[in-house]
Amino acid sequence: MARSTVPLTLDHLEALAAPCRSCLFWERDPVHRDRLDPDERVREKEAWVSEVLREWGSCGRVVIVEGRPVGYLTYAPAAFVPGVAAFPTAPVSPDAVLLTTAWIHPQHTGGGLGRLLVQGMARDLVGRDGIRAVEAFAITDLGAVTRAPGAGCVVPAEFLARVGFKTHRAHPSTPRMRMELRSLVTWRDEVEAAWERLVGAVRRPARKPTPAARKADNP
Repeated sequence: MARSTVPLTLDHLEALAAPCRSCLFWERDPVHRDRLDPDERVREKEAWVSEVLREWGSCGRVVIVEGRPVGYLTYAPAAFVPGVAAFPTAPVSPDAVLLTTAWIHPQHTGGGLGRLLVQGMARDLVGRDGIRAVEAFAITDLGAVTRAPGAGCVVPAEFLARVGFKTHRAHPSTPRMRMELRSLVTWRDEVEAAWERLVGAVRRPARKPTPAARKADNP
């Protein structure tokens, strides 16, 4: 099954049938978003992505399976994310960007696509000035997804822990978690080095045996 990740664009966003497609929990303050109807929310979401792309750069990854987008995640500096004010574990560290939304189509969950998205995000962020880590406000009580407005757009703590995040500021229901980019780069370099060694071993031609010295003919 062919799968890859690509940078998020407005075209990808339009093609995704995600429940967070029109959610503005992260992107706009509560007073602003509560005044909007569903169509206006979709346009506001697109306007937010466009603004971040223009002023900061790549702000999301999309996972493509067999040519179709089936999941995505978004991230940005906290200055672009008014929704952080709702969390008791705010603010985000000044050396980190915030992972806001991560979503995979239900038919494709459990296949490692979430990890693939996180790795694509890390590759995108490595080398950007002043960015040492990614942080995320996590949710530990998954039952709250059905009770709290916007909770469905908060990433589960269990998933974040599986892909390399650690608790940075504890909280019973919404801890702030952090992943150091340096540790991920080290892991990636080790994997790439191991792969090169493996490929080299496969491609290296076998040494030809040294022919035995020919015995002199008997007189």
